[in-house]
Amino acid sequence: MLATRLAVRHFRSKASSQKGKRGKLRKAMPYILVTNDDGVEAPGLLSLKKALEAIGEVAVFAPDHNWSAAGHPKTMHKPLRVEEVRLADGTLAYASNGAPSDCVALAILGLLPRKPDLVVSGINLGGNMGHDITYSGTVAAAIEAVISGIPAIAVSIDTFSSDADYSVAARFAARLARYVLEKGLPPYTLLNVNVPALPADEIKGVRLTRLGRRVYKDVLIRRKDPRGKDYYWL
Repeated sequence: MLATRLAVRHFRSKASSQKGKRGKLRKAMPYILVTNDDGVEAPGLLSLKKALEAIGEVAVFAPDHNWSAAGHPKTMHKPLRVEEVRLADGTLAYASNGAPSDCVALAILGLLPRKPDLVVSGINLGGNMGHDITYSGTVAAAIEAVISGIPAIAVSIDTFSSDADYSVAARFAARLARYVLEKGLPPYTLLNVNVPALPADEIKGVRLTRLGRRVYKDVLIRRKDPRGKDYYWL
């Protein structure tokens, strides 16, 4: 308990010091938490962070490694660690060994100087549609925010290409975030956004829809390790 209190005091004091330097105008800006499930070094997170900086003060708190398809776990049987890291553009961020949902909980419960006005999770590499959301760490992070009464947006791009262009999705996420901050959402509501991997001029528009069905047909793959023991892939 003492270690936890010291850690909270450490992060609060550093964040408060940084916050005090920004001035009164900066304090009035919306406070946006950015997270993801692809890990703190993922290019989609950096692209999202940069786009959202145009509309608010952005804090990044994300997993220290990839948690894709991790669902919505709550880490209870091991300690959660948090470290300061630098993103590719030099921005200070926080990384945890916990799941995306843990990162949001840690941020909201006291490791950030104040409660976020909005949580935006992404930009995920790969769509999150239909039954995908039951597995998605990206969506789980948004759900964790909504549980705490904070509006949230989950953003995914519908491609698995390693050289994906996140710029279109990032710009739309910023537009949508601005709208949510100005107009609000119904209580306990999140928006799950899937953006086509296309140039902006090839995207026909925006459609609000309901969650559909998307069921995968998994295949059981059996293999043997060097000691002759069976192991499996799904």
